[in-house]
Amino acid sequence: MPLEKIPTAQLPAAKPGPGARIPGLLVCLAGGGLSWLAAQVAPVSALLIAILLGALWRNLAPVPAVLDAGVQVSGRRLLRLGIVLLGLQLSLSGILGLGPGVLVVVALSVGVTFGASLLIGKWLGLAMPQRLLIAAGFSICGAAAVAACAGTVKATREQVATAIGLVVLFGTLLIPLGPALGMLVGFDDEATGMFIGAATHEVAQVVAAGGAVGASALAVAVTVKLARVLLLAPVMAGVGLYMRRTHSMGAGTRPPLVPLFVAGFMAAVLLRSTGVLPEVVLDIASWAQTFLLATAMFALGLGVHLRSIIRTGGRSLVLAAAATVVIILVSLAGTALFPPAG
Repeated sequence: MPLEKIPTAQLPAAKPGPGARIPGLLVCLAGGGLSWLAAQVAPVSALLIAILLGALWRNLAPVPAVLDAGVQVSGRRLLRLGIVLLGLQLSLSGILGLGPGVLVVVALSVGVTFGASLLIGKWLGLAMPQRLLIAAGFSICGAAAVAACAGTVKATREQVATAIGLVVLFGTLLIPLGPALGMLVGFDDEATGMFIGAATHEVAQVVAAGGAVGASALAVAVTVKLARVLLLAPVMAGVGLYMRRTHSMGAGTRPPLVPLFVAGFMAAVLLRSTGVLPEVVLDIASWAQTFLLATAMFALGLGVHLRSIIRTGGRSLVLAAAATVVIILVSLAGTALFPPAG
């Protein structure tokens, strides 16, 4: 049959070339940059601003289809690069210096919250990818953990967007709630900082909450939070192993045990721990990590369809609330039992 007579529906879809990614990539980079600039003058995380901007655009005005290829690149590749650079914020000596009691609290806050989220999500009848995304985001490090988990569990864009939106919502609520709870139970500043770091979802949210208490609380909060971030690699390795064992896939489609970017994250942690990187390099890496993650959050925000979340997200909302309550209770109890050394 001549080509011109073949029905359009029978023709294979053309794979977009590299040039097709440029418009969407430029738009997402602009969104990330605008969010970073806004965060310099407002006490709000650039990542939060970025995902809100993207979501507002998606739900208030049409997003041109020409942007789709670049948006997908921003939401995956740039996000993974940002996660790798996040490892340069972590030093093994700083984590180990917290002491065994604090490390136990970190392990419990991550492990108990992750396990409880999976169990409660099963009771609620949520699909496994959605349960794993929420469990990872609420127990480890928010949106970055959701993204790290997404590829391993083959989650849909709607599932990823729902999990990130819930992390943003409940993590933002913890910014005023964390300091208030610490004061209510009688913690001093450092203990309050430890509780905030063990319970709050995003690094930026930890900075906001810890800074509201004081400098000493902020230092402890960030260190405890980064200890939770360090558990991203082993948890993702466990998720990858679970997916390989429980999902019958062809040899070429089985998820990797440890995604390449998670291995890169661990390599960055080890590099930072050697002490060979000058402070100026770490500062540049910190800025680049924030900018890349903000760009990726803007791209992910463009995938937030409020109608879809309202239609399917009721049970996800219940799971997110339950996971937040679990991590708060575990962190409060752990801080009371193993307060930071004065």
